[in-house]
Amino acid sequence: MSKNIQMIAQTRDGTGKGVARALRREKKIPAVIYGNNQSPVTITLDEKEITLEYHKGHIFTTLMDIDVNGKKELVLARDVQTHVVKDNVMHVDLLRVSAKTKIAVMIPVTFINEDKSPGLNDRGIINTVRHEVELYCQATNIPETLEVNVEGKGYGDSVNMSDAALPSGATPVISDRDFTIATIVEPRAEPTEDELSESSEAPEASEVPADNGGAEEAEEKSE
Repeated sequence: MSKNIQMIAQTRDGTGKGVARALRREKKIPAVIYGNNQSPVTITLDEKEITLEYHKGHIFTTLMDIDVNGKKELVLARDVQTHVVKDNVMHVDLLRVSAKTKIAVMIPVTFINEDKSPGLNDRGIINTVRHEVELYCQATNIPETLEVNVEGKGYGDSVNMSDAALPSGATPVISDRDFTIATIVEPRAEPTEDELSESSEAPEASEVPADNGGAEEAEEKSE
């Protein structure tokens, strides 16, 4: 599990678009902390810091230690709104968590033992069906990645959820079937010299004259 993100926040008064716009002009981002049977707290975060963490790509799976006016809150980002053009963070929803909190999180997939796959050793390709898998896991024990074993896999074989090494206490959200994460496929055949030459030849212009009957008929009717 990664080291927690450290961040400082301040409480804020007021809500709404006008307040949010005023905060953003000051390079502050509105956010809310909720959950764990406590009242929501509206806060502001530093725009540069939260946008940087968002673009690192792990903000939804890495816990955050938020210092709100001297009070520590352990949270996990559950929703981030971004600007449609600039892609900087506009608003953040943060969920309070504890060791007892269990949540569904999308975990990126990593394939292991590729050197022990007959198909991949024969220049095969991993055709990834799911780049992420949703797991139920403890908020304080979120894995950085889900390792999926491709050892022994040949052409046409499926790589399923049963081939993944689940972290302690984690279970897949989809539990009614052994779903496919990837397949091992044969490499694409390289085109022959004849196929390359045919594709490079420009198509010949059609020798069939254009049908002008409709235009001639229209001219006759107009006379």
